[in-house]
Amino acid sequence: MKRAPLLTLLLALGTPADARVRLGDPLPAHPWTSPGREVIVVYSHDCGDLGDLWGAVLAAGLPVRAVNAEDVPAPAPKGINVWRGPEATAFARALRVGAYPTVLLVQGGRVLNAWEGNFSGDLGIKPPA
Repeated sequence: MKRAPLLTLLLALGTPADARVRLGDPLPAHPWTSPGREVIVVYSHDCGDLGDLWGAVLAAGLPVRAVNAEDVPAPAPKGINVWRGPEATAFARALRVGAYPTVLLVQGGRVLNAWEGNFSGDLGIKPPA
């Protein structure tokens, strides 16, 4: 059975059992215009190697936003604009992010799903055909 990339991403990220981010809540103030669906990665400098996570998120085929919180610059993949600074940290805190990295699936400015913590697996997402 071939799964849609978004469904695969949701299944792979799992349920938000430990997430403090509340599903259905609107996003706090941010500097971008939200498309229909998007993935937001909130991370800090001390997350370690996020290569596998970035690869899986980018493979989902959705717009990706990067929020580098806690005032210490950390890289994101080439082509991803990173939001940094006190406002980015305030965004993460307003969401009540409990652990970095946090991946949010958002639609229409509201949180559909959230996953927090370390990632070291393969989401098995294929790019849209």
